[in-house]
Amino acid sequence: MAHLGVADLTDIAHAAYGRELRDVARLRGGSKKGVYRLTLDDGTTGIAYVWRSSEGYWPTHEPDPLFGNASGRDLFLTAHTALSEAGACVPRLVLVDRDVVVVEDLGGEFLEELLEHGTEVLDRFWDDVGAMHSHLSPRYGRPGALQPADAPPVPDVVLRRALGHLAACSDRVPRIAEARDRLETLLWQRHELVEPRGGHALLHGELGPDHVLVADGRPVLIDIEGAMFFDVEWEHVFLELRFGPHHRPVENLDPARMDLYRTAQHLSLVEGPLRLLDGGFPHRDAMREIAEHNIERLLAALTV
Repeated sequence: MAHLGVADLTDIAHAAYGRELRDVARLRGGSKKGVYRLTLDDGTTGIAYVWRSSEGYWPTHEPDPLFGNASGRDLFLTAHTALSEAGACVPRLVLVDRDVVVVEDLGGEFLEELLEHGTEVLDRFWDDVGAMHSHLSPRYGRPGALQPADAPPVPDVVLRRALGHLAACSDRVPRIAEARDRLETLLWQRHELVEPRGGHALLHGELGPDHVLVADGRPVLIDIEGAMFFDVEWEHVFLELRFGPHHRPVENLDPARMDLYRTAQHLSLVEGPLRLLDGGFPHRDAMREIAEHNIERLLAALTV
């Protein structure tokens, strides 16, 4: 994939800052968009998010109104507003263009680098997560595009998606194919234990420590396009997976939902990385490791 250069982004930089663009560097990550550091003629910098078909690595896939194609300028802006209103820190907007948004450059220190010794910033992060999750909606869905009041309950949505992922994983992974019937039974059993409940929390959607920058001691959420109102347990399962011993569960999480959503997310974290590898994503070993880890977690769940 050819990355953008100075000539491609010079007009954007001038519109955003009124200065000449001297250098452009694509930053690591960005499987659905291009993330570029813009260096201006006075040495200052900004970050450009670019949503173009040439910038994404994901192959085409059946659209999903909740989880599919969580990318694009409009989703970013809607999520930016919702998260800001909920008290979360997000990068300050500098320029909004047709398929590009420029935001402040907060440097390159991520929360994952501070997990062992950044007690103060971790405290602030979990406070921010709690504030975000206390922002509630009677309906679920992406901010600005909530699902209708008679939409299927969230656990039903998760089950249907997980069964689809199980089918896809069975086609790719012999160990999962061998265990498919038992995994399907496990999903249905866990789904049957979930009791009806109303109210949905605002979630980031993919909140790992690599999606949190730290600037002046404050955690700042990035990669926010997947934000949605959903069961809070969905986010806490992901937080549990990504933060490990640093995860701070809250009171009143539903154990039945946690069990169902763990299995569903393990399946998602096999299906997604393997599908991403169908394209030209460069960090291939990392995706294989994610898939393998979650295959092992799925199979281990069958022995409990």
